[in-house]
Amino acid sequence: MSKHLTRPWLRGLLMLVALELIAVAINLFYAPHGVAPGGATGIAILVQEGFGVSVGLTTLAVNLVMLVLAWFLLDRATTRRILFGSLALPALLALTPQLMVVKDRLLAVIMGSVIFAIGVAINYRLDASSGGTTVPPMIFQKYFKMKPAVGLFLVDMVVCLFNIPVSGFEAFVLATFAVGLTSVVMNYVETGFDRKKAVYVMSNVALPAIESALAVSDHGLTIHQVIGGHSGEPREMLMVVVEQGDYQRLIDRIHALDPAAFILVTEATEVHGGSLT
Repeated sequence: MSKHLTRPWLRGLLMLVALELIAVAINLFYAPHGVAPGGATGIAILVQEGFGVSVGLTTLAVNLVMLVLAWFLLDRATTRRILFGSLALPALLALTPQLMVVKDRLLAVIMGSVIFAIGVAINYRLDASSGGTTVPPMIFQKYFKMKPAVGLFLVDMVVCLFNIPVSGFEAFVLATFAVGLTSVVMNYVETGFDRKKAVYVMSNVALPAIESALAVSDHGLTIHQVIGGHSGEPREMLMVVVEQGDYQRLIDRIHALDPAAFILVTEATEVHGGSLT
């Protein structure tokens, strides 16, 4: 897929799809229930609840302010990168009807968070942006050395807090929940759902037996030559990439051969290519 993304027309189409997903999440799930989960669109929902101004119009105003800040405080390349999303999202918000398709408030927030996260994740994979409050974290990073994730979290939480005077404490709780759920779903969409575990194994007494047992299995097996940090002696360490469902059986097999084996497990969010042999 990444090869095809070099085609401008396909990138543009996917950006529009991503932005429309964000517009659907806002107009069909968040805004009808008055829940503002951060971002420029969250500010727009608050303004609509308090003053009756349309979400699309407020989003456009916020994005234009952010474009000006990016132009003067960041760089021209960043401004150009967020320009399309900053203008296209408000237009899509204006074109997408605002309807309450789900009456249950919690269910609406859950559905909206999933759809919103997919849209934002697609944008990230395209190295694109919908603009808005993604700009302040970049400014915080440049001038105050603050990590973008921390800056974005602070901006979103400030917007979430304004749910309390505008829509009530329940809306604040739902907005905070939406921010957290969106982050989790985005992580899975960006790195893929076909997750595996990478298991590193060292043993003082049974490494050859463990290696033989794993070599005849369906798991990818790689042998690393390592050096002990304290002893300075060369050692072997096994790395096995295993499916989630096979993980516990693998651990049980290793412990059956050496209950004291050193095992380090990490999440392998993306595995490409053939077996590791």
